[in-house]
Amino acid sequence: MIRALNRHVNRRLTVVVAALLVAAPSVIAEDRSATLIGPGDYKDGYQSHDYRTRSRSIQERVGEAADLYAIYKRGARGLPAVPAPADNRQSKEVIALGRRLFYDRRLSLNNTMSCANCHIPEMGFTNNEIKTAVGFEGRSGRRNAPTLLNVAFRKHLFHDGRETSLENQVWSPLLARNEMANTSIGRVLEKIKRLDDYADAFQKAFKREPTMETVGMALAQYQRALVSANSRFDRWRYGGEEGALTAEEKAGFEVFVGKGRCSACHLVGEKSALFTDQAWHNTGVGYRESMGLDETETERVQLAPGEFVDVPRHLVDGVSVQRTRNDLGLYETTQDPADRWKYMTPILRNVALTAPYMHNGSLLALEDVVEFYDKGGEPNEVLDPLIAPLSLNAGEKRALVAFLKTLTGDNIDALVGDAFNAALPDGTSAE
Repeated sequence: MIRALNRHVNRRLTVVVAALLVAAPSVIAEDRSATLIGPGDYKDGYQSHDYRTRSRSIQERVGEAADLYAIYKRGARGLPAVPAPADNRQSKEVIALGRRLFYDRRLSLNNTMSCANCHIPEMGFTNNEIKTAVGFEGRSGRRNAPTLLNVAFRKHLFHDGRETSLENQVWSPLLARNEMANTSIGRVLEKIKRLDDYADAFQKAFKREPTMETVGMALAQYQRALVSANSRFDRWRYGGEEGALTAEEKAGFEVFVGKGRCSACHLVGEKSALFTDQAWHNTGVGYRESMGLDETETERVQLAPGEFVDVPRHLVDGVSVQRTRNDLGLYETTQDPADRWKYMTPILRNVALTAPYMHNGSLLALEDVVEFYDKGGEPNEVLDPLIAPLSLNAGEKRALVAFLKTLTGDNIDALVGDAFNAALPDGTSAE
């Protein structure tokens, strides 16, 4: 069976490669006007034989340093004041140190993984190309990498909300076996202390050497500076710019706060909007995965533009990491059976940049998310009572998606450019 599949795949690849070589001049044409937002290798339209790449070389993806402290202090239209704990007030020196730590691969056990390997700046500070994170030595994570844009406003962190401060949260990925894989806090601190380029930076920022506290404080300050709003929606709703949205986008907002009932969890205030209620809900996504309801007899695999093969499930499973189905969300923190499959309500700002969606990355596009909620989620015994069929028509669905795409902040390119500019000690860029 496997040999037959390999022969079939090889034949299809031969045909595809030949076609690509014939079409090479047009296929490799680059779009020089593209912004820094999005993966360097764009896949829009990749399912079609007519796909044309807009990929750019690494040399083209450069940026300028941004004044992150000013971005934090200034905030943005549409957002409340950016919070910070009293014992970790933002400063330029600490933000700069946190920025350096965030992009430094040496903070992982074997010097290969940085925070930015999962929270990729140009991909909305998440990862658009995989459903769930991949960490140390290719080890798979259970969940989708959440965006760090506007993470300063989160009252709880991780999809299950098990942490309450960025200062504490940063140590989980540093120590997780399938993320950065360090064996202890002490080993991380000793490693940083041995790196000459950090000695002056910690003294300048904290007037003391690296500690569990100061490393957490620095990384937290950098993440709190990733503030992004003043979107077209904000200019319309909070700035009075009537022309900032199209008629369809305005209609989508009416669906959002009306028939679609989205704003029951993704709150919109009179003066600002975080688009989250900071709470946990069971929509059925976790239940569906736990029960294996997503599984099919075959999995469709794309080989090249417009070229697919349907691979039997048992063959895929035979070469895949065996995933556990027992992700129970908030229950894992509280041990309360009523909390099974509950996950944090995400902030919807910049949502157009942060696919795939849901805690497990199971919904690949905004259209898929709208369809899922329109059907009433996945029924189960502890489904949130707010989840019910919506009966949206095709026009209302299109308008809702159009509205969601207006929530992209106006400074994303600046934040991404700053990330590209982040210099490592050897003089290379963070990318």
